[in-house]
This record gives sequence, C-alpha cells and structure tokens, in this order.
Amino acid sequence: MKVIIKYMLILGFTGFIFSLVEGCKVGRDYERQPIETPESFQLDFPKDSSISNIPWWRLFNDSVLVDLIDTALVNNKNIQIAISRIQEAELQIDIAKADYYPFIGYNAYGSSVANSEVSGMTNSVGGGVNVSYTVDLWQKIKSMNKIALQNYLASEEAYKALNISVVSAVASAYVSLRDVDNRIIISEKTAQNFQENLEVMQARFNGGFISEVDLSQSKIQLSEAKTAIEIFDRSRGQIENAISVLLGTAPKEIPRGNSLFDQISIPEIPVGLPSELLDRRPDILQAERNLHAQTLRIGVAEALKYPSLTLSLDMGAQLVNPSFLFADLGAQLLGPIFNAGRLQRNVEVEEARTRQLLLNYEATYLTALQEVEDAMIAVETYGREYDLRNEQMQMATKASQLSWVRYDGGLTSYLEVLNLQTSQFNAELKASEAFKNELTSVIKLYEALGGGWYAPEDEQTIN
Repeated sequence: MKVIIKYMLILGFTGFIFSLVEGCKVGRDYERQPIETPESFQLDFPKDSSISNIPWWRLFNDSVLVDLIDTALVNNKNIQIAISRIQEAELQIDIAKADYYPFIGYNAYGSSVANSEVSGMTNSVGGGVNVSYTVDLWQKIKSMNKIALQNYLASEEAYKALNISVVSAVASAYVSLRDVDNRIIISEKTAQNFQENLEVMQARFNGGFISEVDLSQSKIQLSEAKTAIEIFDRSRGQIENAISVLLGTAPKEIPRGNSLFDQISIPEIPVGLPSELLDRRPDILQAERNLHAQTLRIGVAEALKYPSLTLSLDMGAQLVNPSFLFADLGAQLLGPIFNAGRLQRNVEVEEARTRQLLLNYEATYLTALQEVEDAMIAVETYGREYDLRNEQMQMATKASQLSWVRYDGGLTSYLEVLNLQTSQFNAELKASEAFKNELTSVIKLYEALGGGWYAPEDEQTIN
C-alpha cells in the first residue's frame, strides 16, 4: 500500500510540474476585428435604442396578436429545434471539460493454466485501476473548451435570431390576414353595389332605354368584383395555414382581434446607432461567435505539430494472493517527425476557414445595415403612400357618386360611370394594401434592429 501511495504522489507532483508549462501556448486569442461603421443612418430617426429591447408587438394593442406570438414562441417547431441545439451545445461544453481531469478506469482478469510439469491448475485472478492524464502542454484542451463555449453562445444567438424572425413572421402574416379580411369586406360591398347597378341596368334594358352593350358592361363589372372575392378568400385561407404552421399546429382558423385600421401605427421608432447593431443583432453576434471559435481552432491545429505528453498509473492486486500488489507509473511522449507537411496544411486550412468566417461576419453586418436602411425607407415612404392612397380613395368615391348622378340625368355615358366605379374599387383596395404595408414596414424595422424579444435586465454578455 505504501508503494501505491508513493506512486500516486509522484503522479500528482509530475502533473503539477507539467501544468506549470501550460503557458507554452500556440495560436492566438480572438480579438474583435475593427469594422468600418457609419456614424449614423442616412434617414433622420430618433437615436434612443431602448425601445428595441421591449416586446414591441404589444404596442399594436391587439391582444389576439400578442397571444398568437406568445403561442408561436413556445410551440414553433423551429424554435424547439433551436432549443435542442442549445442543449446539445451545453452538453458539448461538459464533454470538453472532462479533458481537464484524469481518466480513471478499471480492469479485471482471471485465468487457469495447466501444464505437464505441474499437477493441477494454476489459477490467477486479479484486478486493477488505470489512471491516465494528458498534460495540456500547448493549451489545446483549454482551446477546445473555449471553442465549445463559443459554439454554445452561437447557438444561443441563433435561438434569439429565430425568435425575432418568428415574431416578425407572425406579426406580418397577421397584418396581412387583417388586410385580406378588409379587402373581402370592400369586395363584398362593391359587389353588392354592382348588383344593384345591374338590376337598374336590366330594368332600363328591358324598357328599351339602354343598349345591350351597357348591360353587358354592368355584368362584367359585377363579375370582376365577385372574382376579387374568390381571390382574396383563397389568400385568406393560405395565410391562415401559414400562421398555423408558425404556431406549431395543423392548419386551422385563426382568431381575429382589431380590424386593420384599428391597428396602431407607430410614428417614431428609435433606431440607435449603426455601431450598436454589432452588439444587438443576434445574427451578427452569432457570426462573431463562430469566428471566435474558428480562430481558436488554428491553435488546436498548431498544437498537433508539437509533442503530447500522457501520464499513466496502473495499480492492481491478485485476489488469490492479496499480499501481491503492483503499481506501474509511466509517461508517454508522442510527437510527429515526418508527415509530408500535412499538419502545417491543416493549420493553413483553419486559417483559410477563419478568413472565410471573418468575411461572413463583415458581410452579415453590411446586410444588417442594408436591412435597417431599407426598413427605414419603407416606414417613411409607405406612410406617405397611405396618406396619398387614402386621399385618392376619397376623391374616387366622390367622383363615382357624382358620375352616377350625371348618368342618371342623361349628362354622360355609362362608360364614365363604369370607369369611375372601377377606380373607386381599386382605390379602396390599394388604400388597404398601403396601410398594411405601412404596418409591415414597422414590423420589419424592429426585426432589422435586432431587438424586441427580451428585456434589458435579462441581457447577459459572456466573453
């Protein structure tokens, strides 16, 4: 027993000595690469960024929309997959940490030997414990642990990005659904008006006051309105199916809350500074975490060019002779001599991959800038477009009413009435679409800003 204790002390002391040389690190640590960022966005929006970190969809004041989003954040299948990936990455961290500690195993054996020189059987039964420890001479194990951590953090950022994407998709689809609902109402009302017109025209045709051409035009006009109802009804069903999938359910009817024009349009949206996107957009942070992990892989590849040291201790005893104990302390040093440049090429491969991920990181940031700028332009222009469409709708309605009075008094042809009524119908549909686009642009801007799924107090930054 004293011998075993002696060997264990030697093993522990040797491990301590070699742990002191772990400073012989190869590779390099990650440092955020400088990216040229504009001082401000091109359009003049408020710079306070605090609103980007609140559940902005609640500002629409539609409880049904809020419930739909809350359901999607729990039941969406892609989100559940992302959660599973986070759990997988967390387990990979634990696996990587295991390399910091010695590996302890056991063995047992038994045998019976017979030969011509000794009578009877010679039995041998024993067991032992094996301990091995790999000294982290070049901090390869430490780098692998850092890589596992960065992979975990990248999976978290992917989860956040997916949350934002799902919220935006549900909100946009819901606004589109309310727009289609509104267009169906417009189409049904217009079809009813056109039906009444047709009845009047049929009576006049029967009395010989108008030609069959005018009657046919009236029928074509009614058919166009009825066709629009079918088109929008088809779109409504397909949008409901898309929302159902986002909610993680089979296609079903989606409940309704506020009507389209009762949704609140937010006039001012704080966007912050372009540089803040680097720390706020989950897709940018995910790209940076992947770049960080890949940078560390260069050091791991370089470490393979140098010797590795493994310490081992085998201890055991024979059960048939308990007084017979043994211990074997060893050290194994392995290193490459000739590999035709393969190990150096592996390092160069990791360096090439690092350059690729650096470019991907920069490209992700540029794409984020574009998405914010595009969304800001959309918010401004769709707002003005709706004002113009609304004005156009009011003028078309008034002109259509006056035209019917003029036609009824014999002052104009039915063609003028037909054109102006069609213009009124189209103007109402376009006004509905423009308002929907204005609301959607607000949603897209919040998505582009990368905020809105967690509160500021929940933020955690892990370097």
